[in-house]
Amino acid sequence: MPLASIPSPSQGVWYLGFIPVRAYALCIVAGVIVAVWLSERRWRARGGQKGTIIDIAVPAVIFGLIGGRLYHVITDWQMYFGPRAIKPAYKALFIWEGGLGIWGAIALGAVGVWIACRRRGLSLSAVADTVAPGIAFAQAIGRWGNWFNQELYGGPTTLPWGLQIDQQHGGEPGVLYHPTFLYESLWNVALGFLLLFAGSRFKLRHGRLFALYAAGYTLGRFWVEGLRIDPVGGVDHAVTFLGMRLNQWTALVVFVGAVVYFFATRNKDTVEHVVPPGVQPLVEGDGVAVDPAHPADQADDEETSGAARTEPDPARTEPDAPAAESGTSAESGTSAEPGASAAGADAEPAGAAEAEAGPESTVKAESTAQAEGEPEAEGAARAPGEHATAEEKHAR
Repeated sequence: MPLASIPSPSQGVWYLGFIPVRAYALCIVAGVIVAVWLSERRWRARGGQKGTIIDIAVPAVIFGLIGGRLYHVITDWQMYFGPRAIKPAYKALFIWEGGLGIWGAIALGAVGVWIACRRRGLSLSAVADTVAPGIAFAQAIGRWGNWFNQELYGGPTTLPWGLQIDQQHGGEPGVLYHPTFLYESLWNVALGFLLLFAGSRFKLRHGRLFALYAAGYTLGRFWVEGLRIDPVGGVDHAVTFLGMRLNQWTALVVFVGAVVYFFATRNKDTVEHVVPPGVQPLVEGDGVAVDPAHPADQADDEETSGAARTEPDPARTEPDAPAAESGTSAESGTSAEPGASAAGADAEPAGAAEAEAGPESTVKAESTAQAEGEPEAEGAARAPGEHATAEEKHAR
């Protein structure tokens, strides 16, 4: 055996008493956790509510596991049924032994997401764009489950990173195989970071980021699938058509569809709902976060504060109109009507002068009046028609 090679694990299952703990399942669970964590952060950054992605992930994972297993059994039916069957038919239900088709997982998982989005009034395209990078990272982690199960490896190779496969899993002594699980895992990690960059840099919306994920994944899967062999009992059970494996044809069709969708929706600008109807999105800006749990209170606060900022102060503006109607002169401090009292004549022009001079002059005038001993009261006691003295004018 060459010194430079990748060994395969000696076992892929451990027991806690009578409970089996399988590495394949642990890798899938770890991938789901990473995807949900990242998608939850991205969803809240778009204004969505906390916990939405976690709620949607439950039906998505359940439907995805069923869809992935169905795709595997349908495309590799001869492993469980027919004269060439290698495994008993009931083992088609043993998902923990490996065998999840990503195409079925995404297709049926999308149905679960659609149902959850429809019940909450959310846009499916917005959710799809949000979870796209997380799906790529989840696949990268999940592929290591194939390493523990010593499955889905490539053909023989002399490369220094060749993979060792035990004989009970189809390997031959002294032969190394392409670690296609590693190729696909690295490809998905690079794809995940590319999606994060593209989504942030170009603001891809309306399912375009998910379309980019689908195109990028199928591009890598096409060439990885060309290296892969599926020996079970010494026989390659992969379904082929016109010289290519079925998974390669599927990757080709999905790639074309994703590219067409990506360009067909480049000018789409309809509104995408990231919160249920009647709930205000969580918007972070200027250091203030809007609490979506109390949208009505937030709206009332904004209206109240806006009214306080825009409505004029009646104490500053109302004296203008009476002063104009009564013919009061702010300069002379006298009334145009003979019967008007000196106190009323003095009060109205003072208010008008304060409105014109602004708040600072008003405060200054009030302070001066208090310092001079309330001259307004003395002016009010003067007989009608009597002219004010220079000191009283100055005080007013």
